[in-house]
Amino acid sequence: MNYRHAYHAGNFADVLKHAVLVLCLEHLKKKPASFRVIDTHAGVGTYRLDTRETASTGEWQDGIARLWQATQGGTKLNTPFAAFAPYLSEIARANGATQQLTQYPGSPSLIAGLLRAGDLLVANELHPDDNARLATAFAKDRHVKVMAMDGYTAVKSLLPPAEKRGLVLIDPPFEQPGEFQRMTDALRNGLARFKGGTYVLWYPIKDVKPVQRFQRAIAEVAGDAGVETVLALDLFVRAPRHPDFLNGCGLLVINPPHTLQTDLARAGPALATLLEQGPGATFDMRALERPRGAG
Repeated sequence: MNYRHAYHAGNFADVLKHAVLVLCLEHLKKKPASFRVIDTHAGVGTYRLDTRETASTGEWQDGIARLWQATQGGTKLNTPFAAFAPYLSEIARANGATQQLTQYPGSPSLIAGLLRAGDLLVANELHPDDNARLATAFAKDRHVKVMAMDGYTAVKSLLPPAEKRGLVLIDPPFEQPGEFQRMTDALRNGLARFKGGTYVLWYPIKDVKPVQRFQRAIAEVAGDAGVETVLALDLFVRAPRHPDFLNGCGLLVINPPHTLQTDLARAGPALATLLEQGPGATFDMRALERPRGAG
């Protein structure tokens, strides 16, 4: 799967990933102590929705555009999407006074917009062109540090954070085979250094069998580290009958905010209905159990 993000900005996967990311960050902000966010595969920051890349796929039309319309640009939230107010507020800010949907803030832009005075974002992007754009975008922001290292190496090298509070977003492009194993190894390394942090792992869903194996592996790694909760969030825009299609996407949230399940209880199923692209669209939320016999 080639997931160069300029072609996919604002699609259904971004909506789930970024809405949940913002909910996690808002929870961190409830305590006054500073925190650090590490974005391992940051991209360029903000994406225009009228470029050749986004126009060639039009994926944002079936993603953020639907949510934007359903919530009237975030100004009047339908009840099921009330939990997404902070996320939609950041979308609105990125698009300025006209409130026309022309730009989509990627994860580093969303995170940077939510940081407080003592908080820090480490935005890591290995691709040289994207890194240069990212560095330019945040050149004057003292709360953002841009780095150019392998995303999985960053998990090893940048933990634990000096603040001893924080979140790690692992959102690889899935351009090469073996990403599930690399993500599993990265989480193992991360938990060995920063057991109490919140980790958000994103993955595409084409064939469900590799995803199920990945989830079992993550549950085992978390159990070995003594982590109590791994929350799996799977959004299907159609039933996964054809493993060659991008049928959905998922997030594994390690050490999730205790409010996250409540926030998503209505918003998640409503999102599946709103973003449906075929029969069988669903939202599944469950806590993963450590596999029997593990350890």
